[in-house]
Amino acid sequence: MNMQDKKRCAAIVLAAGKGKRMGTAVAKQYMELAGKPLIYYALKAFQDSQIMDTIVLVAGEGEVSYVQDEIVGKYDLSKVHAVVEGGAERYDSVWQGLKALREDLETAYVFIHDGARPFVDEAILTRGYETVEQFCACVAGMPSKDTVKLVDEDAFAVNTPERKYVWTVQTPQIFEKNLITEAYSRLMQEDHTQVTDDAMAVELMMKTPVKLFEGSYENIKITTPEDLKIAEAFLR
Repeated sequence: MNMQDKKRCAAIVLAAGKGKRMGTAVAKQYMELAGKPLIYYALKAFQDSQIMDTIVLVAGEGEVSYVQDEIVGKYDLSKVHAVVEGGAERYDSVWQGLKALREDLETAYVFIHDGARPFVDEAILTRGYETVEQFCACVAGMPSKDTVKLVDEDAFAVNTPERKYVWTVQTPQIFEKNLITEAYSRLMQEDHTQVTDDAMAVELMMKTPVKLFEGSYENIKITTPEDLKIAEAFLR
């Protein structure tokens, strides 16, 4: 990839979730992983990336000043140009992040990433950049290692998709800035409770196909105490 021709990229890093499944008083993104808050690792990957020019961090309600002082300031994350308060649901938080980027007219591509995925790395970001340049909308993911069953309301199997067509979806999810902003602008005016990720917003609102590219089997989301143990093993 020729860095001289690289277009401006912005990351929206989401850290507004409550993390109920972790079962702790501290929101999971601030829990310690090897002596640093979980959210630090994703932010550091974007901070150090040649691809990334600016970062918007979406924090939980009432957490903005804490995040600015205890994470952005403490770890000298100079690419974080805005910390904004998120909303009740993931799509609310993404929308707040996109609004913070509205005035950044130079930005061509937006990387939306879950702060609870600490193992995003430069190889994933490079593959993502090359894919979004070609297809305008793309998502990190990996082919499923497991056979997947679709079930009915009573948990009876109704369909078994061929495994070669089944991928588990990760983040970053990467889009042309105008495309994702328009998708969310439309989404916020409609019933959007069924939308669980950014790709779905683009598929539904803009009728744009979304390309999958390889993330990594290590690019896990920390959701439960077991995940935290796995993450510690990866770091070792």
